[in-house]
Amino acid sequence: MTSHTDSYDLAVIGAGPAGTAAALRAAELGAKVAVLEASDRLGGTCVNTGCVPTRVLAKAARLMREVGAAREYGVVTHPEALDWAATVARVRERVDRVRAVKNEAGRFSDAGIDLVQEGRARFADPHTLVLDSGRRVHAASIIVAVGGHSRRLPIPGAELATVPEHVLELPSLPGRVAIIGAGNTGAQLATVFESFGAHVSVLDVAPRLLMASDADVSAAIAESFEGHGMTVRTGITGVDALEEGADGITLRWREDDRPVADSFDVVVMATGWPADVDDLGLEQAGIAIERSAIPVDAYFRSEVPHILAVGDATGRDMLVQAAQFEGEAAAENAVLGVNRRTPHHLLPAGGFTDPDYAGVGLTEDQARERDERCIVAVARYSDLERAVIDDRGVGFLKLIADNRRELILGAHAVGENAVEVIQSVTTAMAAGIDVATLAGVKFAYPTYSAIIGLAARQLLRG
Repeated sequence: MTSHTDSYDLAVIGAGPAGTAAALRAAELGAKVAVLEASDRLGGTCVNTGCVPTRVLAKAARLMREVGAAREYGVVTHPEALDWAATVARVRERVDRVRAVKNEAGRFSDAGIDLVQEGRARFADPHTLVLDSGRRVHAASIIVAVGGHSRRLPIPGAELATVPEHVLELPSLPGRVAIIGAGNTGAQLATVFESFGAHVSVLDVAPRLLMASDADVSAAIAESFEGHGMTVRTGITGVDALEEGADGITLRWREDDRPVADSFDVVVMATGWPADVDDLGLEQAGIAIERSAIPVDAYFRSEVPHILAVGDATGRDMLVQAAQFEGEAAAENAVLGVNRRTPHHLLPAGGFTDPDYAGVGLTEDQARERDERCIVAVARYSDLERAVIDDRGVGFLKLIADNRRELILGAHAVGENAVEVIQSVTTAMAAGIDVATLAGVKFAYPTYSAIIGLAARQLLRG
């Protein structure tokens, strides 16, 4: 152990998307920067155990579905089967490849940023961090970008459950899967396991799937799930216990306060993502944790102004794209002493289910709360030639505009390439394009993005 102290203008705790963006922006501004990362794997949760491996699993699930439909196109296939070990190996290989492409260590080095991987960083005082190695780091400003972790429900037998980042550690494909939690992660894993041949039950105390999404998106995905043979149980009263039994894991829950039980091979808890802020010594810096996160103002400053927090650490929008925006803004606020916010209304998000879904901006309910006269138009995939060609006619694009039909307030889609479609609408919203201009855009034929033109023209007519 050493007691050496290094001094910096800015220390960033965590090398995920938020911390990386913050460090690189601060270095661009001329600050002397250190990044303190406890793990030996850079990139954060999304790259290593979150959205990247989930997306690779979603690709495997899509291939299973496509193989099953190949005979309709005259493609003769053998009965489809999944080699779970080979799939897991492919996922891990792709994760390593993405990490290599991102190359955070090289980018830090090129920017003159010191990357320190000597264990957990903890506050000794408001300006000093102590690492597991004993090294002390002093900084004029500190940005906490530690990410988050899966949460198990505080119920008996919770240790029997699998959390999402441990799905790849399953020794074999389960035949019966219960997924507790119907948010983005739970919905995507439900699609993956169902495509791999499992019978899937989705449970949530919320009244519907994907509560953060537009209500029509939620309804469409629930209908799709049930159409694929999944059991969807939303609005349950609570989850009581998991028990190990002769027929697998017995899950006990309540519906209308009536006890219900069923047995499963695997129970996945996708039940929250608290910030990884415990054991940071925040009390030594004068910061109190609230609801498993660091409370910050609109400029990402904590109650101790030179200590900022971004990404999952704040408990707000837990998205990579949000984290990157926040990291850059926080770096500018810390180094320049300015007050920069982030445009959270322009953060597209979605999931790779079957079909996909995505959204940006206000949901219809949110828009009508602000102005009941807002205009809503819905274009159906069944009217889109490309969707008909590909036999992917399930879905829609909803556009929401102000009552003068000028600004697009929100966009929500279910269907093939929904995330890419919404990304295109996001670009239009960011550019301030009015509805008439969007309606006049010529889209290549036949493409999925052409549905944007269909919806925009409906807005003008509506």
